[in-house]
Amino acid sequence: MKPVYLLPFFVLCLLFSCKEEEKPPVEQIVEVIEPEPTIKYGFNFDEFTVINDTIKNGESFGIIMDRFHVDYPKINQIATTIKDTFDVRRVRAGKPYTILASKDSLEKAQFFIYKHNKVDATIIDFKDSLVNAYTYKKPIKIKEREVSGKIVYNFSEAIDTLGLRPGLASEVADIYAWTVDFYRLQKDDTFKIIFEEKFINDTVSVGYGKIKAAVFNHNGRDLYAYRYVADSIKQIPEYYDNEAGLLRRQFLKSPIKFQYRVSSRYNLRRKIALYGRVRAHKGTDFAAKLGTPIMTTASGTVVESARRGGNGNYVKVRHNGTYSTQYLHMKRRKVRVGEFVQQGDIIGWVGMTGNTSGPHVCYRFWKNGRQVDPFREKLPSAKPMEDNLKPKYFEFIQPLKQQLDSIPLPIISVIQEEIIAKN
Repeated sequence: MKPVYLLPFFVLCLLFSCKEEEKPPVEQIVEVIEPEPTIKYGFNFDEFTVINDTIKNGESFGIIMDRFHVDYPKINQIATTIKDTFDVRRVRAGKPYTILASKDSLEKAQFFIYKHNKVDATIIDFKDSLVNAYTYKKPIKIKEREVSGKIVYNFSEAIDTLGLRPGLASEVADIYAWTVDFYRLQKDDTFKIIFEEKFINDTVSVGYGKIKAAVFNHNGRDLYAYRYVADSIKQIPEYYDNEAGLLRRQFLKSPIKFQYRVSSRYNLRRKIALYGRVRAHKGTDFAAKLGTPIMTTASGTVVESARRGGNGNYVKVRHNGTYSTQYLHMKRRKVRVGEFVQQGDIIGWVGMTGNTSGPHVCYRFWKNGRQVDPFREKLPSAKPMEDNLKPKYFEFIQPLKQQLDSIPLPIISVIQEEIIAKN
């Protein structure tokens, strides 16, 4: 009988021993993720000792190189070899630079990266016996942006409150220089702008590109501007309005972009308080801060650039056989006799030379050899768009106008207006 009772026990032990039999180990695969290399200016920065610094006052290229173990014969070789590409004597204090040095205890410099701005740099390669210098431009991505604003104090302030750089205000002022007096903008005038902004690494703004379209509502009128290339040969873009009218005129309204006031107008019977007698004032005075740039209001040739008597430092430009302009009381002149200047070029800076009680430019305007008031003259326009080009232009601006009209205007509270006005 004993074998009968022991049999189930034996079978159970056999079953358990089978279940507990060791299985083959499962192979585990561990994926090792290599870190992305740090690629800048075309180099793998991980392969170098990287030194970022800024050129200090009194520092030269040679001093910097010597500090990073480059001997003077090598420095002289670098300066001589690359002088046609980059003059090492022109490195300026305040400019940032990067040195890529050997990744050892000596940390000897091998590459010098001089950063002109956020986009452009000059790279000097002296790692080996051969020396080379070349320019590098960071990849730029262009994004289209839309903004709208309302005038509370002036146009510059309105652009500033939108978090935009002054350069955009300057560009827009150039577009409307012939149609809008930015000194006379009124409170509650509005504007909308479609423009391009340039970015590096998708996030760092490095300036603005084309202004594609804009509209100013001034004195109850919508003043549209569209960037368009009408001349397929010259490929020069101009700005036109809704009717294909060219915004540019032969003469600018003012020799100063904005941030000025007209302190005295053309007046043949002006009474000078100091002398108590009538003395003709045959110019228009634009008061502005000392050093404000003065532009020529039209293209032409400089026929006078001198300092003389009550005029102080002045420049006179002949535009054609009919018109000439003169700019008085400059702090400093920029142009010489015989030089050709384009409309909008800087020819000097606002000053107080000659007979003047405050900083301003006296703008004088000649027509057929006689001084006249430019604000009362019907001045010629630039060449208009040809009729056969207009249908294509109207087709081009239609979506831009719809885009401008759909941009909402900002709502500015009374409290915001008070804060802006105080600042």
